[in-house]
Amino acid sequence: MHESILLIEDEAGIRETLIDRLHAEGYSVESATDGEEGLEKASNSAFDLIILDVMLPRRNGLDVCAELRKRGVATAILILTVRNETVDKVVGLRIGADDYVTKPFDAAELMARIDALLRRLSRRPGEGRYQFGSVLIDLGKSQVTRGGEPVYLTGREFQLLRYFVERAGSVIPREELLRAVWGYDKTTFTRTVDTHVRTIRQKLEDKPHWPSLILTISGVGYKLVSPTGK
Repeated sequence: MHESILLIEDEAGIRETLIDRLHAEGYSVESATDGEEGLEKASNSAFDLIILDVMLPRRNGLDVCAELRKRGVATAILILTVRNETVDKVVGLRIGADDYVTKPFDAAELMARIDALLRRLSRRPGEGRYQFGSVLIDLGKSQVTRGGEPVYLTGREFQLLRYFVERAGSVIPREELLRAVWGYDKTTFTRTVDTHVRTIRQKLEDKPHWPSLILTISGVGYKLVSPTGK
């Protein structure tokens, strides 16, 4: 285990305790003590996970999360929020966070949530840069651009797109996507795959209603066309 984590937390006691625990669990850890520093580090370096406190000096965590997504940084984000601050949780998830943990938290529970996130979003062999017309997908940096401009994707959208990229040219059943990307079993009935595909098309396709990148295979699932370069 050598996954890299960026911890953005201003409370020294919590920060140092988490760094020690994460190191003990085998993670590589960098830290930032305010929102501006965290935003700069998260934007310019590749991490597997960002742990982001909401209440930060200079720039709050929700602003940092939203700005990272606007810049096309799709690294998984776990936010830390004060217990019972429901608004923070809801807003955080809506602007692109992947999970949240409330303070005060149990360290063992936090480690379990981190492990679960990293397992779902784990990188696979063959990561690189993939060109699909005007769309460039950089799996190593967790970034997507279209016509040279960054594309905002939530962590889940990027995870789904990455799954497509790694199987470009192959037809992928909805059931497989639900199991691999969301961890749902085959008996789960949900339209979440279709909803996420529709949103990705709106962000990447020139004509979302007549897609040329992510194709619908009637009665089965979806297929991402083969890349034009790598």
